[in-house]
This record gives sequence, C-alpha cells and structure tokens, in this order.
Amino acid sequence: MIQHLPDHGLPLVQLKELRRDMVVALQRRSGPVVFEDLMRIAAVQAAISAFEDVISDLDAELEAAA
Repeated sequence: MIQHLPDHGLPLVQLKELRRDMVVALQRRSGPVVFEDLMRIAAVQAAISAFEDVISDLDAELEAAA
C-alpha cells in the first residue's frame, strides 16, 4: 500500500531542479570549473539534504500521531 504524505509546502522539487540545471550547465562548459560554481551546487545540495531531513521528521510525527 502506497501512502501519500503531504509535501509540507517546502520547495524540495524546485531545489532539485535547480541543482540539476546547475550541473548540466557545468557539463556544457568548455573551460575549467570555477570553484564558486561548485560551492553554489554544494550549498543547494546542503539545502536539499536539510529539507529532506525536515520532511522525514514531519512525516515521522504524522505517522506517530496516526
């Protein structure tokens, strides 16, 4: 049985799309990778991980309350 949990109104999908777009842009570059670009991708990844942790905690609270 698949249980559909709420999305909690967090921009997780948008962040994942942003990360993908940033990585694709890096792949299309012909020159060397700039450190600042890598740091931007790392910051987006850190935000994604933080949102996933929050969502996991919220889902666990919802399941415990049910």
